[in-house]
Amino acid sequence: MAKGFSGMPGGMNLNSLMKQAQKMQKQMAEMQDELAGKTLETSSGGGAVKVTISGDKQIKELTISPDVVDPDDVEMLQDLVLTAVNEAIRQMNELYEKQMSGLTGGMGGMGMF
Repeated sequence: MAKGFSGMPGGMNLNSLMKQAQKMQKQMAEMQDELAGKTLETSSGGGAVKVTISGDKQIKELTISPDVVDPDDVEMLQDLVLTAVNEAIRQMNELYEKQMSGLTGGMGGMGMF
């Protein structure tokens, strides 16, 4: 087994590096589980359309105020729904990145998301 790995700071050995990688992988899995249990609610149109998204990025609830249902202006309602859904996804992605960057030291999700 290699005692040292040239080019590694402080003479870190391969076993130590592997243990650190396994520890980080376990922490990331735990964080993913924790995030999967969270939900976020966003809205558009001053609350006319509300979206609840889960941590696993599934839309769990969509609420539309009857005040914005106008058969003559379906496009406006479509825009409000798209805006609310996209904002929910953006905020959940932001939460994931914030949580993961703390774990990975700013390296992001390391391509896992």
